[in-house]
Amino acid sequence: RSAQEMKHMENISSMLQGSSPGEYQRLDPRLEREAVAAPGERPWEMIMDKKHFKLWRRPIEGTHLYQYRVFGSYTDVTPRQFFNVQLDTEYRKKWDSLVIKLDVIERDLATGSEVIHWVTHFPYPMYSRDYVYVRRYSVDKENNLMVLVSRAVEHPSVPEDPEYVRVRTYESQMVIRPHKTFDENGFDYLLTYSDNPQTVFPRYCVSWMVSSGMPDFLEKLHTAALKAKKMEIEVRDYMSAKPIESGGGEGKASVAAAEHKSDGTCSPAQLEYA
Repeated sequence: RSAQEMKHMENISSMLQGSSPGEYQRLDPRLEREAVAAPGERPWEMIMDKKHFKLWRRPIEGTHLYQYRVFGSYTDVTPRQFFNVQLDTEYRKKWDSLVIKLDVIERDLATGSEVIHWVTHFPYPMYSRDYVYVRRYSVDKENNLMVLVSRAVEHPSVPEDPEYVRVRTYESQMVIRPHKTFDENGFDYLLTYSDNPQTVFPRYCVSWMVSSGMPDFLEKLHTAALKAKKMEIEVRDYMSAKPIESGGGEGKASVAAAEHKSDGTCSPAQLEYA
């Protein structure tokens, strides 16, 4: 499905391309809403149109919330760098000033799926929010595609903390398509996102926070990828990580157990660096 949605957006993007690189021709707003939505989908409303990305939203049926979609391009970093910087939790603690806590709680050794506990600052006067979510990624070298999906889960190791507001509804999907290869500059990306931050503010306030915060986060992510490239900062190379055989067991381990299983040898959860 991720690949299909990316292909659809690429077709729309080529249809909107102007005569010069980076230029877009404008469609009638109604036609553009219908074009962006895949067949059978509810239409999207464009709320931001910048040089490097476009941002849409649409109401989530039966709620006061929106789902958001960003389609954009970068030409100065490689897909591998952009992908790895998103996944490396230790590096994110350094470049994302909103992070209060970001820890891998559990890793499935067979699939690479990880349960993450993320605590983040929210604008004053709101309380900080915490998320417990599972994420899984896939690199499809045959079709030149990278996918990272996340969704909220419950986990017994992370009970609710009265200091934070627990966000229980959260879904995110990032698809990356290299212009050439995974290690050459240039790629398109498609981010589809929704969550329920459980605020008492009206929908338009929440929409404003998300629609202004998301481009800001993407730009910080892009800058962090550039910084890692120029300063040769070590970032885990998730493309090189291979699923681990579980040996007939359940294939799950707490990160602490996996990383301290034995002294002087590589742990099952260890990843290569690039």
